[in-house]
Amino acid sequence: MDSGRFGTDVYARRLQSAADAARAAGLAGLVITPGYDLRYLLGSRAQTFERLTALVLPADGAPTVVVPRLELASLRESAVPELGLAVRDWVDGENPYRLVADALGSPPIETAVTDAMPALHLLPLADVLGAVPVLATDVLRRLRMVKDAAEIDALRKAGAAIDRVHARVPEFLVPGRTEADVAADIAEAIVAEGHSEVAFIIVGSGPNGADPHHECSDRELREGDVVVVDIGGPYEPGYNSDSTRTYSIGEPSPEVSRQYAVLERAQRAAVAAVRPGVTAEQVDAAARDVLAAEGLAEVFVHRTGHGIGLSVHEEPYIVAGNDLPLENGMAFSVEPGIYFPGQWGARIEDIVVVTEDGALSVNNRPHELVVVPVA
Repeated sequence: MDSGRFGTDVYARRLQSAADAARAAGLAGLVITPGYDLRYLLGSRAQTFERLTALVLPADGAPTVVVPRLELASLRESAVPELGLAVRDWVDGENPYRLVADALGSPPIETAVTDAMPALHLLPLADVLGAVPVLATDVLRRLRMVKDAAEIDALRKAGAAIDRVHARVPEFLVPGRTEADVAADIAEAIVAEGHSEVAFIIVGSGPNGADPHHECSDRELREGDVVVVDIGGPYEPGYNSDSTRTYSIGEPSPEVSRQYAVLERAQRAAVAAVRPGVTAEQVDAAARDVLAAEGLAEVFVHRTGHGIGLSVHEEPYIVAGNDLPLENGMAFSVEPGIYFPGQWGARIEDIVVVTEDGALSVNNRPHELVVVPVA
């Protein structure tokens, strides 16, 4: 098996499940252009260009790939060859949107398209189909949300790899070094620990830690800083890690220790709430209620979590108002945080997978505030 893909049987099952979902939704089929949905269904890392490449997946019938002839070799290298997909290649001057329609039926054709499809393809496709497609998000969302055994294994390997990086972070947090210096060391460690690339690095020291989406800057680390480190990246076959731990350079103040302990309880309560049948918003509330009881509700300014897989952020979202019941196999972050503008911030994040008995965490580094000794 290619290190960047699962076995052929995995993709064959996904294609059949997607076709079944399209049929259940009353659609003629799906049209999937390059992006995470295409990678999920075919293992292909094809990119979007001005020429149309698309998987045409009828609700009834064989799937077809429409591809420019000049991209044909690249597609065959990146997709799973054993699937035996029909291929309709085209050259400049031909109408690829007509090929899509031919694979689906006679207009008007009710279809769904991936949300990654550019408008430059959507508009001419709609014209040929005789109907404006709907988004395939609702058709594919459950397939993408509920991970199978191979996906869970990939997430566990990614989680273990990013844990190994966090184990090295204290050696990088030396007063006088900049956040950018630390981020560079972390980037090197992420790849060294088996990730194919770096997806993101947040090193938020002192007041920068109060900005949840701060990346890194030229600010120099100082004794007494609380430092938020949120890191992750894709681990073959492309499933992402994402984990946050918070560090203190030298001993923290009693107030920082007290408030951080509350955050630790909140994160633990949210993980403990995870099980099949519980809603996403109930997990969010479990963390939020602990913080509110200690007067920290106003400093928790984001949702408790997001789904993860081929994309760092995908469904399900662990947020107030999302009454989606959790299912066995769903994977998402649990990451409450507290932020004091101009002072400091902290966040604790693990990726968890819903199991029959509760939650399986793929991250297993200690949750307490990590004190980095100062020489």
